[in-house]
Amino acid sequence: MHDILDLDRRGIPGGFVASEEFREAAEAQAASLGFDPHRVFVPHPIQDRTDEEMQKLAEDAFEQVLALVLQSND
Repeated sequence: MHDILDLDRRGIPGGFVASEEFREAAEAQAASLGFDPHRVFVPHPIQDRTDEEMQKLAEDAFEQVLALVLQSND
């Protein structure tokens, strides 16, 4: 979150992808920082997934990540 905030302050658009497990923490930190970055949450856990599972996860999130990138450029 702090990295995205730093980029934002420099005028560099951004966002982040995290697993659902971190949604509540991300929302709390965003509120604490007064900063609401673009973000995409994917199913948890990430670790120990096979290459095929990661490929599917990426494919399923592609449209949301693309929208995040496009929103960041507005």
